[in-house]
Amino acid sequence: MINKIYLGKQEKLFKRISDESIDVVFADPPFNLNKKYNSYNDNMTQEEYIKWCNKWLKEIVRVVKPTGSIFIHNIPKWAIYHASFLNNLCDFKNWISWKTTSSPPHKTCLFPNHYSILYYAKNKNKQKFYAIRKPHDRCRKCNFLLKDYGGKKHLLNQFGPMIGDVWTDIFRVRHKKKRSKHPCELPVHLIERILLMSTDEGDIILDPFMGTGTTAVASKKLGRKFIGFEKDEKYYDIIIDRLKNIKSNSKIGEYWVSWYLDNIITLREKDWDGISKYYIKPDNPKKIDKEPMVLLDKNLRGQMIF
Repeated sequence: MINKIYLGKQEKLFKRISDESIDVVFADPPFNLNKKYNSYNDNMTQEEYIKWCNKWLKEIVRVVKPTGSIFIHNIPKWAIYHASFLNNLCDFKNWISWKTTSSPPHKTCLFPNHYSILYYAKNKNKQKFYAIRKPHDRCRKCNFLLKDYGGKKHLLNQFGPMIGDVWTDIFRVRHKKKRSKHPCELPVHLIERILLMSTDEGDIILDPFMGTGTTAVASKKLGRKFIGFEKDEKYYDIIIDRLKNIKSNSKIGEYWVSWYLDNIITLREKDWDGISKYYIKPDNPKKIDKEPMVLLDKNLRGQMIF
């Protein structure tokens, strides 16, 4: 079943997956917000929706390896129910808040400003995990660091800070020309960040709600294997067509990284010493607030510098 997308219902396709055979599951189900999917029922009662979710959540836990991880993307309203269910089956790691500003204002509650990505380990004592970094936040006009580090600039990692559980630097795919015909397509570099911190080259990623194939694209670019389920024939055809031109090229030298707009947006902490040779750095570390590092060549994906 490796590196294939399967057309059909999740409940039937899960039966084809062996126990503890998957390294990571990423699930992005319909949010039950009456979105106009091609064939999904996105308007269940609360009881129906939670019951349906619990069925595939139980299957996800079954198929993940003891060293594996689970990521569930949803809105907070439903994430609290997912967390309550998963807490009895595996080990909670993080509630990742992915910042977004796409929802309309509410008159009866605070403005919804993030999506939830629940992060669980099948077994916290065996789980595979890699700390990751992102670039420093800088002013778009002057390029200065946005955060004032005072007299501690010389102690900073020149690439950027370690990534925590609030993600504000990755944005939704909003422009129609940049996304497939799907109402809720995720950015590829969001999935790449998740895979960099939880998998190795050759690991198997399962996405039971493949949509238009973003998880498969990210997996293929990072040298991982994938299995996808999709019940809608229209979206299935988009995935197959989309994957034809995707190459395993998200590297700089020998290191897997996530690229966005020709810049590295996520890398592993353990790889920084090796990756740093691909950058021109300020001659004085204290100048980092005014002088950002520059890639020697933005076309060096998969190539080595000596």
